[in-house]
Amino acid sequence: MIYQRACDIVTDEVFLELDRILPDSRLFLKLEGMNPAGSVKLKSALGMVEDAERKGRLWPGGRIVESSSGSLGIALSVIAAARGYRFTCVTDPNVSPQSLALIRALGGDVVQVTRRDRNGGYLGTRIARIREMTAADPGLVWLNQYANPANAQAHAQRTATSILKNIGQVDVLLVGAGTTGTLMGCTRHFRAFSPWTRIVAVDTAGSVTFGGPPGPRYIPGLGTSRRPELCRPDRVDEVVLVDESDAVRMCRRLARDHGLPAGGSTGSVLAALGSLADRIPPGSRVVALSPDMGDRYDKTIYDDLWVADTFGAGVHDGTAARPVAV
Repeated sequence: MIYQRACDIVTDEVFLELDRILPDSRLFLKLEGMNPAGSVKLKSALGMVEDAERKGRLWPGGRIVESSSGSLGIALSVIAAARGYRFTCVTDPNVSPQSLALIRALGGDVVQVTRRDRNGGYLGTRIARIREMTAADPGLVWLNQYANPANAQAHAQRTATSILKNIGQVDVLLVGAGTTGTLMGCTRHFRAFSPWTRIVAVDTAGSVTFGGPPGPRYIPGLGTSRRPELCRPDRVDEVVLVDESDAVRMCRRLARDHGLPAGGSTGSVLAALGSLADRIPPGSRVVALSPDMGDRYDKTIYDDLWVADTFGAGVHDGTAARPVAV
């Protein structure tokens, strides 16, 4: 296929069937990282930018600002470069050096906050910084991925539709929760067209998105230190919290046993199956979303020294074991 712009290359129909992780059922991993932005966030970014264009908020030469721990910042940088916008990413110390370098290489500007918010994370601080910036410069367009309905709508139209088109019957769907845009978009579509599907939200221990106690988090992707406005907990059937150490174990198992280096969010989603496996009937068809690949995590998840310093010795091997359903 021939495209005119890199940001239009959305690979939405790539699935990997995994064995040995969920015995007696078929497990399909939807690979979202095989596009120029490297993550599922390209769909979120396109949805929000195109919505802003339709509403007359963005025009050629416009300036975008957004809060991101990495993936959405890269996606918006790709779109900005392709469509002639200027983009500023407000991020924090948990962003990977690779993501920072890529945002800058794509022409994006970076503002990095260092003060934690009242829940021990950085999201509140990042948003406060954006509010200061937009108040001082009304020409900045904040897309606000945490509250923008276009974020969720992009995944209702693309992600969820692709799953049902390609897999057909889906008994269980597992989706990681960050901004909850992907999660809420999938719940909207599945409730309308596959209401029998059991939808499981996967979050990181230490995240407050679903009412859990705040705690330290080191891997960008899942979890928040304030509940996103998009989030509707009543629309999912179950929430599973996963320790980041178990996400690391699962990522390494996936690379070692299946030849697939994936990002931390993928490790969390697959690790969550540990608390679900005995409640999934044999013969079920299960779909799990993999938001990105592992190339941006070579200095963290796949680095033995970083893993040992962050989570302790022994985490770099073994399998995930401590997900908690809430």
